[in-house]
Amino acid sequence: MSIEQFLSEQKDAILKGWFDLVLDTYPPDTASFLKKQDNPFTNPVGHTIREGMGHILDELAGETPSGQIGAFLDNIIRIRAVQDLTPERALSFIFSLKEVVREALRAESRQPLPYDELLAFESRVDRLALTSFGIFVQCREKLYDIKANELRNMTFRLLQQVNNVDEDQGKKPDPAD
Repeated sequence: MSIEQFLSEQKDAILKGWFDLVLDTYPPDTASFLKKQDNPFTNPVGHTIREGMGHILDELAGETPSGQIGAFLDNIIRIRAVQDLTPERALSFIFSLKEVVREALRAESRQPLPYDELLAFESRVDRLALTSFGIFVQCREKLYDIKANELRNMTFRLLQQVNNVDEDQGKKPDPAD
């Protein structure tokens, strides 16, 4: 059996285990909500993460055309980049996929996968992690740019207000008023 066949056959179990590990990076109340609500309108974060992970797994299993994995990574990472997570915690979900697949392989009683295939799979996951890091950095840079622009605009408005007050105070009363 190939790694792609194994991923296809065990997709639901792998996805559930992977999603559970992602939820471990959140506080318990948040994790509980994200796990229970699958509606995209009441829980867009949980839905987007679960859906993206499913598509990533499909592509790794060869069930969908390659080349779209970056878009699904981007959706998940944009969410995690704006949350109050360290980069390590935000991107740990990629590496946890290897852990879940290894655990599923241990639980599988049939013949083991060839070692070369497992290494090739783990190398693909490592490349996903590198891609994820690039996406994460771009998202955080954009956030910092937005914050810097907000601060600059706020400072500019405050200076305008101070200047208007100074100008108003420096004027001599007009006797015609």
